[in-house]
Amino acid sequence: MKSAARRRHRKPRKIFEARPPPRGKRVLVVEDDAMICMMLEDMLGELGYIIAAEAARIDGALEALRTGEFDLAILDINVGGEAISPVAEALAARGTPFVLTTGHAERGLPELYRDRPMLQKQFRIDSLERML
Repeated sequence: MKSAARRRHRKPRKIFEARPPPRGKRVLVVEDDAMICMMLEDMLGELGYIIAAEAARIDGALEALRTGEFDLAILDINVGGEAISPVAEALAARGTPFVLTTGHAERGLPELYRDRPMLQKQFRIDSLERML
């Protein structure tokens, strides 16, 4: 039987294992809902991704694409009442992969987006990790 002093001085047990970072992949997040944006920031950070830029408007996202480098993007389908099409088209032209998010039914998605990875809001970190 171990003494109480020995038990107190043993190494602490790890409850959560750290996930290996995905080599610092840079992400562009285009989302107009501040709460979802903060949730994504937390989730992506926990998964080891770097948020290289955030935009809450289409023009801000297009400017980020002109001036930044990204390994992937997470795009809300509808940003401030505008379709994400110009941003999605620019990313596709660059060969940059992207994941779409929506709070609406998938059947309402334009044909252009139906073959892309889709996250239904409110998603969890495990769903996000599988998509990335």
